[in-house]
Amino acid sequence: MLTYFEGQYEISILVSLSILSLSVFFISYFYDRRRLITGFLFNLFLFFTIITISFIAVTSNNLFLELLVLMFSLVIFGVLVFGIYALIVGLLINAKIVIKHEQKSILNLLTLFFGVALIGYVIIDMINIDRFFTSDINAFLSGFHIIVICCIFDVFNFLMSSFIYQLNRPKLNQDFIIVLGGGLIGDRVPPLLASRIEKSIEFYNKQSEVTNPPKIIFSGGQGSDEKISEALAMQLYAIGKGVPSEDTILEDKSVSTLQNMTFSKNIMDALMPKTYNSIFVTNNYHLFRGGIYARLTGLKSQGIGSKTAPYFLPNAMIREYIAIVAMHKKRYIITVTLILIFSLILAILPHISLLMF
Repeated sequence: MLTYFEGQYEISILVSLSILSLSVFFISYFYDRRRLITGFLFNLFLFFTIITISFIAVTSNNLFLELLVLMFSLVIFGVLVFGIYALIVGLLINAKIVIKHEQKSILNLLTLFFGVALIGYVIIDMINIDRFFTSDINAFLSGFHIIVICCIFDVFNFLMSSFIYQLNRPKLNQDFIIVLGGGLIGDRVPPLLASRIEKSIEFYNKQSEVTNPPKIIFSGGQGSDEKISEALAMQLYAIGKGVPSEDTILEDKSVSTLQNMTFSKNIMDALMPKTYNSIFVTNNYHLFRGGIYARLTGLKSQGIGSKTAPYFLPNAMIREYIAIVAMHKKRYIITVTLILIFSLILAILPHISLLMF
């Protein structure tokens, strides 16, 4: 049983940690929010805040706080016990909807693959295959459990980083708007790409009401199955919506998001060598990765996201996370390798001890 003064001391430490973690988050956020550490720092703040509230609830006998902590605990318990089953059902339902509305490509079946993989994981867990192996093999296999836990933690940080980045509200003082390209259907702008153009036009019109309108850079080359470049198709779409052609610029060589940013930056640097303000537009699920690419090319641009059909978001976010892992593959390979080496050491350590003694 903690005394009153001991309890106050513990509370002071926890509150200090919450404030400190929030302060570090804000420093990181305003320095550059286009990093994965943004989500980690905010999650760290949430962790300390939850621990602080829970401790206060236990030590102060505050009925409201106790009920709040109890409800939160029940939610966490439900997620831990039933969350994976709910996730599997949700993924399979989503996969069915995506297959109905989208092309049957591998990228559009990610929720199906993920759902099937989770079913396999549940089956293996139910079988309890550990009983078929020796203790040293199980010690090595424990490394894969650690990798899964790290992956869950990493996904949570990625989702938080992506969510926070959606909160961008750029000022109406931009010189350029970069619209990132997407696939065409022949020479037609599909709904997903149209939403990006509409978002750029919305910002263009808002700024035009208060100051000089920005130039819109439509960025995207021509794919093998496209009749014209994505940039030209977007430009024609925007002109058809009332944007003056003199306020549009074509960047029709890029074939990736990184090239979108690089080639657009070259255009802006040539037009305004000293300094300029710019933003980029893409779909909300792609916004955070777009921001990372902008940072890698030296652009200070922040992004604004256009809406995406809700049924497409789970599949798109899985794809985005895979792309983020691919971008930082060296970091992930090193992490996984170190975990497996540590697990291997745990597995062979008893045999080494027997040989030595």
